[in-house]
Amino acid sequence: QVHLVQSGGGSVQAGGSLTLSCVASGSIRSRSCMAWFRQYPGEEREGLSVMDSIGGTKIRDSVKSRFTISRDNAGVSAYLRMNNLTPEDTAMYYCAASTRLCSWAFSEYEFASWGQGTQVTVSS
Repeated sequence: QVHLVQSGGGSVQAGGSLTLSCVASGSIRSRSCMAWFRQYPGEEREGLSVMDSIGGTKIRDSVKSRFTISRDNAGVSAYLRMNNLTPEDTAMYYCAASTRLCSWAFSEYEFASWGQGTQVTVSS
């Protein structure tokens, strides 16, 4: 019911920055919850951030000092700004959306809609 299209990502040197974008269409609503996850090979998706429709945010402690999130005024576009990247940030990154209110639990099962994913590779 919600279609998500991601852009951004790529390869950067350690210490560099990238911004990922996620644009939603379909049944997205003002109460929607949007989130960013990343996935290392062979592992479950790891929640990075959650943002509700009125500016409330939650960012995982391990990346809080380097990553920031934002959302456009209409609430249909989400952004993840990643600064001072390290090789440990190399992963597939996904955006996700729910038409329900945020649970703030960093659970992938909360989100029914997912972007196609984009690879981020950080070289040392």
